[in-house]
Amino acid sequence: MNYMFCLTGLFSMLALSLFSFQKETAVRPNILFILADDWSYPYASIYGDHTLKTPNLDKLAQHGTVFTNAYCASPSCTPSRAAMLTGRYPHNLGEGVNLCGRLDYSIPTYVQLLEKEGYSVAFDRKGWAPGDFRKMGYKQNPAGDSAKAGFAPFIDQLPKGKPFFFWFGTNDPHRPFDLGNGKKAGIDPQKIHLPKFLPDVPEIRGDVADYLSEVERLDREIGDLLKKLETSGQLENTIIVVASDNGMPFPHAKANLYDYGTRVPLLISRFTKKTNQPKRNDSFVNLIDLMPTFLDWAEVKQRPAVDGISLLPVLSGQKTVHRAEVFLERERHCLCRPEFDYGAGYPMRAIRTKDYLYIRNFRPDRMPAGDETIPNTPSIFGDVDGGPTKIYMMDHRNDSAVKPLFALGFAKRPAEELYVLKDDPYNLHNKAKDAALTQIKNGLRQRLTKWMQEENDPRQRGGGDQIDKYESTTHAWITRDGIIFLDE
Repeated sequence: MNYMFCLTGLFSMLALSLFSFQKETAVRPNILFILADDWSYPYASIYGDHTLKTPNLDKLAQHGTVFTNAYCASPSCTPSRAAMLTGRYPHNLGEGVNLCGRLDYSIPTYVQLLEKEGYSVAFDRKGWAPGDFRKMGYKQNPAGDSAKAGFAPFIDQLPKGKPFFFWFGTNDPHRPFDLGNGKKAGIDPQKIHLPKFLPDVPEIRGDVADYLSEVERLDREIGDLLKKLETSGQLENTIIVVASDNGMPFPHAKANLYDYGTRVPLLISRFTKKTNQPKRNDSFVNLIDLMPTFLDWAEVKQRPAVDGISLLPVLSGQKTVHRAEVFLERERHCLCRPEFDYGAGYPMRAIRTKDYLYIRNFRPDRMPAGDETIPNTPSIFGDVDGGPTKIYMMDHRNDSAVKPLFALGFAKRPAEELYVLKDDPYNLHNKAKDAALTQIKNGLRQRLTKWMQEENDPRQRGGGDQIDKYESTTHAWITRDGIIFLDE
């Protein structure tokens, strides 16, 4: 009896040891994060837009989950990317809330945490940007070590068995575009999905077609990344995340809290038979949710408090609803107003629900697109990227068909905006003064105010002027047709 008891105990100990060993040596997934630059929803075939060809995104969709209501935390490159890295709302990032603002090294990022957990972390092209990370205590870009040779050499040099996180930060579809490239790529300007906040003229259709050709180029590069993963034997153990930092570089879109400025593609895929992800999810996601999701995949136990919520319960099918609503914000985008030594931004906060978009403009006396001119500078409506669409709308601002659209993109706005999304998907008709919607507007205002109070938002109760005084780490002026860098 004692002999059998000892033998049983020995087997139990061996089994326990084996389980512990398997747990400790379990292969953690690699993560490939593909981040586009200025790519708006719904410009991809996975969202029903078949005027452009994105077969590699289609392939990823077959092996993953397509999110239809994903939003960036801020419609501006630097704060959006900083929010993703930290899982925090931009207003919780100090000077990191602004374009080219400082992301304090003391604020933990998932890059720092994954490196501590044994991941090899690197990025290619555009990581945390724009801005000068050397002025923030960082010795390398917050997105990781620069893989200057690209993704393929990084994979080839990876130590065997070591998991990786790779940030592939394409510059597509950011301006400037190659003029006429849309037509050359076979995109018919007459068939494209033109947002109704843009004048329907050949010049602008051509500009949007050129934009879409860069989305197609992004798709081709995704194909190259997938091929490398497959030939290296890494595909099955790599989770692939595709997203965008903010919306399209057109008036009424990028740098605005309207849907075409904040609503972005999001796709999460895994080429393994072990997963059973839902093919589509229509609930709300804020891209700050990626940070805790990455940490969950890597099984990071010691982690900081974040505002993001992990997507794992949705991806595993345990939940269908992730968020019921999203809160959005914006501070200074470009240097385009003379106040505060050119530091004055255009502070906004918003709540986006299934049915409504409610926006608070905290400094409605300022120009949302920036001042048309600033003495002794080349800045022209500096919060709107320069290019053919901007030029056309400025030059034809008094034409009857253009005038109301120019006002939407460039003119002053009231303190409150309310859009009924069922009737107004392009956010054209502000219903904040509609008496029939007063109760709804008040309810949304209260929910936004409560969120700001809970978050200790600096803009609550009329504050936040210190944000306009934060110095930019790099400087540039936006013109009619491009950008002039002062630090190069």
